[in-house]
Amino acid sequence: MASQTEAFGRYPSLVDRHILVTGGGSGIGASIVEALVAQGARVSFIDIDADASAVLCDALSDARHRPVFRQVDITDITAFQGAISDLEQQLGPIRGLVNNAANDTRHLTEDVTPEFWRKAFAVNLDHQFFAAQAVAEGMAKAGGGSIVNMGSISWRVGMAGMPAYVSAKSGIEGLTNGLARELGPKKIRVNCLTPGFVRTARQVELWLTPDLEREVFDSQCLQEYIEPQYVANMVTFLLSEDSRMCTSGVFPVHAGWI
Repeated sequence: MASQTEAFGRYPSLVDRHILVTGGGSGIGASIVEALVAQGARVSFIDIDADASAVLCDALSDARHRPVFRQVDITDITAFQGAISDLEQQLGPIRGLVNNAANDTRHLTEDVTPEFWRKAFAVNLDHQFFAAQAVAEGMAKAGGGSIVNMGSISWRVGMAGMPAYVSAKSGIEGLTNGLARELGPKKIRVNCLTPGFVRTARQVELWLTPDLEREVFDSQCLQEYIEPQYVANMVTFLLSEDSRMCTSGVFPVHAGWI
């Protein structure tokens, strides 16, 4: 990963800047952590998987700043916001937030209960608002910053088999626009990133079949898989001062699916 990361852009404004990533222990989140560490940022991340997160931290131990991990259930808002406060005390004000954590477990309409629906929104949407709420004051006092909310093209292309997930993901774009308007006067930018099918280990293990592969390449303009690094590249740009006048936007990384 190091050699691949080195081939992409460098953002001096991210050096020594404290960036928080949710769901940073594996998949797209781990790639975002790696990319930010390579930029010289002070990276903290929250995840529920302690083993994978420890492996990631050890792999990045020789970096300018070793990432700092907290094991937290993001649906426990009190514990979640408490961990964010602790990380601010340890590493300084959070100047960038990546709301990446999510769970795209497949489910059928007839099987959804009120409890399942509420849990799906808690793990895919609610925490994004409460993370932004937790960092906004400190970010503003530090001179501003950038929040990146991870959306999805799933609801735009009408993906079946996960109605609660696509509903929650659609709400992220509305949340992004509302927060951008409210936090803009505080020099806080808020944007949404919408990935397509990203070839993570989870996607390969659980969902990638020959039929899905054909669907992906029939739908995309670019005939290659989206690797997690390409999503991380867009995230680092949106966190950096190079995107200083970008806010309330939806930035696609879907290889032309839509």
